[in-house]
Order: sequence, then structure tokens, then C-alpha cells
Amino acid sequence: MKTVAQLLKLKVSHNQQVHTIAQDQMVLEALKVMAEKNIGALPVVHNGALVGMVSERDYARKMVLKGRSSIGTPVSAIMSATVITVDSQQTVETCMNIMTDNHLRHLPVVEHGELLGLLSIGDLVKEAIAEQADLIQQLEQYIRGV
Repeated sequence: MKTVAQLLKLKVSHNQQVHTIAQDQMVLEALKVMAEKNIGALPVVHNGALVGMVSERDYARKMVLKGRSSIGTPVSAIMSATVITVDSQQTVETCMNIMTDNHLRHLPVVEHGELLGLLSIGDLVKEAIAEQADLIQQLEQYIRGV
């Protein structure tokens, strides 16, 4: 099973950088970045440190349903401040379990206080499927005696 470090290397090779937003920026700016980059969440940083996550879900529940304005509301007002993170040595399986148990769609990778990357549930499912396909191929070759 691959580690988070191996997955992040694959993402970097595909030019998938981590987009972040500052906690004092307005929600409208976060929405623009998410729409432009076709992503569902942004890590919120302050002085280089991860202080929260803001997602489309946060926007729907904390802005739209409460009738707030995206123009005058800072990201800090709607972000999830309690962020579950993993380090780069975790496995895909461990990350999937964390995300499932905590109903998360995005999992920041942090090491020594530095944000290294962001994994989506899609990243993990794609890798799990690839690993299963490899295992099936190996088993088929074993059965055939190749």
C-alpha cells in the first residue's frame, strides 16, 4: 500500500499544487479560487501555518442557509477550525479510514507544522482501485503460472 508521500509525489508530477487562502480574505475570494481551480476546499493559512479548512459545504451551511454576504464575511467566520491532518508516512488505507470515520472529503498533509499537500477522497479512491487492479493482475498471472 502506498504512503501519502508517494501519492503527493504523483500529484506534484501532474502539476497539482495546493491552493490556500488567508483567514482574513473574504468568502467571495475563496469561492472564486475554488471555482477557478475546480476544487471543493481550501486550506486556510495564517503566517504559513494551517489554521483551518473552508469548503463548499461550509459555504452552503454557514453562509447560504444563514443569509450572509460573501462579500463582507471573512473566511475565518465560516472555516472549520478543527482540522484533522496526516503526515506523509500514513498509508492510503489509514487515510481512507480517517476520512470515512470523520466524514471528510479533504485531508491536509502536515509535517513539522508545514502544509505539504491536500488529499481528496477521490485521490485515495483512485489509488485504492489502482492497487486492487494490480493485485488482480498479479493473482491472474500466478494462477496461469506466468
